[in-house]
Amino acid sequence: MSQLTDVTHRSVSAPAGRIHLVEQGTGPLVLLVHGFPESWYSWRHQLPALAAAGYRAVAMDVRGYGRSSKPADVAAYRMSELVEDNVAVVRELGEETAVIVGHDWGSPIAARSALLRPEVFRAVGLLSVPYSPPGGPRPSEAFARMGGGEEFYISYFQEPGRAEAEIEPDVRGWLAGIYAALSADTMPAPDAPAPHFVSQGGRMRDRFPAGRLPAWLSEEDLEVYAAEFERTGLTGGLNRYRNMDRDWEDLADFQGAPLKQPSLFVGGALDASTTWLADAISAYPTTLPGLVSSHLLAGCGHWIQQERPEEVNDILTGWLASLLT
Repeated sequence: MSQLTDVTHRSVSAPAGRIHLVEQGTGPLVLLVHGFPESWYSWRHQLPALAAAGYRAVAMDVRGYGRSSKPADVAAYRMSELVEDNVAVVRELGEETAVIVGHDWGSPIAARSALLRPEVFRAVGLLSVPYSPPGGPRPSEAFARMGGGEEFYISYFQEPGRAEAEIEPDVRGWLAGIYAALSADTMPAPDAPAPHFVSQGGRMRDRFPAGRLPAWLSEEDLEVYAAEFERTGLTGGLNRYRNMDRDWEDLADFQGAPLKQPSLFVGGALDASTTWLADAISAYPTTLPGLVSSHLLAGCGHWIQQERPEEVNDILTGWLASLLT
């Protein structure tokens, strides 16, 4: 955290209790939503850059993470609840509208926020995970069919306590492993067993690289992430995965719905999220009719705003400037 200066930490009221925010700058509000397993800290490079460009940059700890509230009920982490958290943050900050930007799980959270509350979220930026409209097959059934005799990680996460039993005895080591597994400079070779799948009787961490941190992650950065998850546990973050069927049911009326607001997509060319969902990117003329620009960063993995902070900052500030012209 020593890298950041002139930031304000605050807690605001939301449907689940309290949401922790880190704020820098003044001007139009840009709400930054992280993914799994991260926190507001994943936006540490964007906060000062956006503030310097004339924006009020606010990074949040999503419900269940960091210093935000952590309801015990698994259903409290359904998408509709998280959308209302984001609306509450905007209102508590004294604003009527905001631009919302999300990475990893934060990308679909941002997209659904814009879809369900377009009067609040006037533009949406999506990092790493492409936009896919609600609908399609029931998620649990689709994920169960993946991997042949292996288990897809999202299916592995479904049973409360199961993934926690793997992760929580060595939070720091598990986090280091998953960050390395999905980073361009440390990810397994293309012909190695995929880290997104679990062999029968195995663990996710069995396929993580060991002994080397990706270049973007210092020991100090890892300590920030590890200290938060050692304090809170992983259940809050994992509960997001445990609501995918609920989300599918809740959003049935929005099946196939496009996002019409001005939008941005940035992905890593080496990220499985962009290769698996290549068809979703190809469908953007239909699903994202307001798309301003789409970028695939060559040689980049999943953690794009940390792997390529300057490039992502330039893309974000350029896109934001285009919204005001």
